[in-house]
Amino acid sequence: MSSVGRWSLCVLLLVACFGGCSRNPEIRKRNYLDKGNAYLQQAKYQEAIIEYQNAIQIDPKFGDAHFGLAKVFLEQRDWNHAYQELSRTVELEPANWNAQISLGNLMLAGGHKLEARHYAETVLQGQPNNVEAEILLANSDAALGLLPKAITEAQDAVRMDPKRSTSYSALAELQERNKDISSAEENYQKAVSVDPKSAGAILVLGRFYVRQSRPADAQREFQSALALDPHDPSPPALLAELFVSQGHKDLAEQVLKDARNNLKDNPTGYRLLGSFYLSQGEWGKAATEFASLHSEHPNDAAVTKSYVEALIELNRLDDAAKLDDALLKNSPSDEAGLIFRGEILVRQGKANDAVPVLAAAVRIAPDNVLAHYQLGVAYAAASNFGQAQSEWQEAARLSPNSVEPERALAALALRQRDFSLLTTTSEKMIQLEPHSSQGYVFHAQALFAKGDHTGAEADLKKAIEVAPRDPTPLIHMGDLLIALKQFDEASKIYSQALALDPSASQALAGLVAVDLERKQPAQALRRMQEQLAHVPANTSLYTLLGQVELRNQDEGKAEEAFQKAIDLDKHNTQALLFLGNAETARGAVDQAIANYQRGIQDNPREVNLYVSLASLFERRGDWQRAQDVYNQALQIQPDNALAANNLAYLMLEHGGNVNVALTLAQTGRRGMPNVPGSADTLGWAYYYQGAYSSAIDTLQQAVNEDPKNPDIHYHLGMAYEKTHKYEMAKKQLEYTLQISPNYPHAEEIRKVLSQTQ
Repeated sequence: MSSVGRWSLCVLLLVACFGGCSRNPEIRKRNYLDKGNAYLQQAKYQEAIIEYQNAIQIDPKFGDAHFGLAKVFLEQRDWNHAYQELSRTVELEPANWNAQISLGNLMLAGGHKLEARHYAETVLQGQPNNVEAEILLANSDAALGLLPKAITEAQDAVRMDPKRSTSYSALAELQERNKDISSAEENYQKAVSVDPKSAGAILVLGRFYVRQSRPADAQREFQSALALDPHDPSPPALLAELFVSQGHKDLAEQVLKDARNNLKDNPTGYRLLGSFYLSQGEWGKAATEFASLHSEHPNDAAVTKSYVEALIELNRLDDAAKLDDALLKNSPSDEAGLIFRGEILVRQGKANDAVPVLAAAVRIAPDNVLAHYQLGVAYAAASNFGQAQSEWQEAARLSPNSVEPERALAALALRQRDFSLLTTTSEKMIQLEPHSSQGYVFHAQALFAKGDHTGAEADLKKAIEVAPRDPTPLIHMGDLLIALKQFDEASKIYSQALALDPSASQALAGLVAVDLERKQPAQALRRMQEQLAHVPANTSLYTLLGQVELRNQDEGKAEEAFQKAIDLDKHNTQALLFLGNAETARGAVDQAIANYQRGIQDNPREVNLYVSLASLFERRGDWQRAQDVYNQALQIQPDNALAANNLAYLMLEHGGNVNVALTLAQTGRRGMPNVPGSADTLGWAYYYQGAYSSAIDTLQQAVNEDPKNPDIHYHLGMAYEKTHKYEMAKKQLEYTLQISPNYPHAEEIRKVLSQTQ
C-alpha cells in the first residue's frame, strides 16, 4: 500500500475511534461531570448546572452528577433544590458519606434535629472515624439541648484528627454556647495555630470577637484573613459588616469597592458592593452598580435579580418588568422572578393580577418566606384582609426571627382594631428588635385601646428612648397627652416632633388640635400658614389646612385647600373625600359626584370613594346607580361594612333579593357592631324574611342605641304589628309621627294605626 493510502487508512481508523468514544455514554457523562466540577471550582454556577444536567440527561442515576448539582445549589443557598439533589444522591449512592453529611447539615439548618442526627449516625456506622460526621453528631445533640454530650463528641472529633482546624472551631463554638468563654477562645485560637494559613479559621476567630464586643480584635483578624487570601470574598464582607456596626459606612464602602476590583472573576465577590447598597437602602447606588455588573455579566441571574430589586424600590417598574420578563422567559418557574412580577403588579395597582402570580410562587416554593409575605401584600392591596393575615402568619411561622411579617400583621391588626392580635405581634416585634421604636409604638396603641394609659405611656417613653431622632413616638405621645387633657405637655411634644421633621403633618395636626381645643382657630390657621411657608408643596399639609378652614367656617378656602392637596397628589383620597363632603354640604352634589368619579379613575381600588359616590346617588334618588356602585365597592372589599349595610337597605326598600339583603345586612352589623343603623338594617331584613321575633330583638337594640331615629321606631312598630302586639306597635308608630310629622311613610303608619284601634 502506498504511503498516502496507509496515511488515509490511519486517519479513518482514528476518526472511527474518536467517533466511537464520543458516542460512548460513560465517557460523555464523565466529560460533562469533569466540566461541571471545573466550573464549580471557579464559582461559575450557572455553567456548572448546565454540565451536571447534561450528565444526568445521559444517565439519570448518575449519583456524582446529582451530588455536584447539590453542591452548586448549596453554594447558591437554594436549599429546596439542594435538598432534592442530596436526597437523590443518597438514594442512588448510600455510601456517599459526604452527601450524607451535607444532607444532615442541611436538615439541621432547617431545624430537623433528629433527622440530622440520623444522618450522622449512619455515616459513623460506615466510617467510625469520620470527623465531619462526629461534628454533625455533636451539633445535632447541641440543637437537641444535650450540650455537655455535644461538647464531649466535639472533643472526640478533635482526638480523631488533632491537626484538623475546623474541629477545634466546632468545639469552641459549643463551649461558647456553654458560656465557657475562656475555653472557647483558647480553641478558636488553637484552630488558627493548627492551620495558620486557613483564612476560614481566622474568620471564625474574628466572628467570635465580634460576638464578644471586641471590635479591634475582630478587625485585626478580618484584615489578617484578607491579607492571607485576597481572592476570598468573606474577609471583605465581614470587615465591611464590622465597620457598618461601628457607624463607619464610608470605610465599609471602600473595603467593598476594593473587593469589587480584586474579585472581578468571583461572582460572590463582585456582587458585594451592590448588595451592600441594597442592605443600606441606597437604591440609586445599588441600581447603578448592578446595571454595570449586568452589562459585564449578563448571564449572572443573581446580578439580574438584585438589579430588578433595586429598580422596583426606585419605582422604575417598566425597567424592572422588562428584566424580570427575560428572567422568567429563561426560567418560567423561577420563584424570585415570580415574586418580583407579583410585587411589580401590586405597585402598578394590579393587585388582583398579582395574587395568582404570587400564589404560583408559593406553590413552587411553599417554604419561601418572601413569597408568602408578598402574597399577603397582594391580598391586602386587593382588600382581602383575611387571606393577607393568613399569608403573613405563615411567613412569620416559617421565619420566626423575621420582623417584616410581624410588622405587617401589626398594621393590619391596627386597621381592623384587633387589639389582641396587635398586642401579640407588637410584643414579638419588641423581642426581635428591642432597639427599634416601632414595636413599642404598636404596643402602646394596643394598651391605649384597652384603657391602659399608664402602660401606653411607658411604652412610648421607651420608644422615644431607643429612637430619640424619630418623630413618630413623639407624635403618639402627644396624642396620648391630648386624650388625657394635658394640652400644654402635648403641645411641647408635638413641637419637638415637628422640629425633627418639618413635614410631619401628624405633629402639626396635633398642634392644631390643641389650638382648637383651646378655642383658638386663628392661632391654628396661623400655624398652618407658617408651616406651609417652610414646606410649600406638601399634600398632607394642605389637607390639614382645609380641615382648619372648615373649623373656621370658611368653606370656600377649605375647598381650595383640598383641591390644592389633590393637585399635588391625585392619590390623596383623604383630600378627595373631604372635598366631596364640603361640596355636598353646600349643595353642589353634581360637582361632588364628578370629583368622586375622577378620583375613582385615579384610585380604582379605593373603596371609600365608591361608597361616598353611591351615597350621593342614593341621596339624589338614583337608587339603581347607587346599588351598582355599592356592588363595585363590595367587589373590591367584600367585607366593607358600610357598603354592605347601605346596599342591603336599598335592596329591601326597592324589591331586591331578601336573602342576599339579609347576608349583606349581617356583614354590615359584624363590621359596625356599635352603629345603630347596622342594627336597624339587619332588623328590617329579618322583618322582610318574616323572622319577626329576631327583627324585634335587633330593632330594640337599635332603638336603645339611637332613641330619636324615626326610621328605627317605624320598623320596630311594623314588626310589633306583624306579631299582633298592637299596643306596642301603636306606641312606636305614634312616636315616629311625633318626632317626624312629615315622615315619608306617614300615610302607611296612619293606615296601620287605624287598623289597630
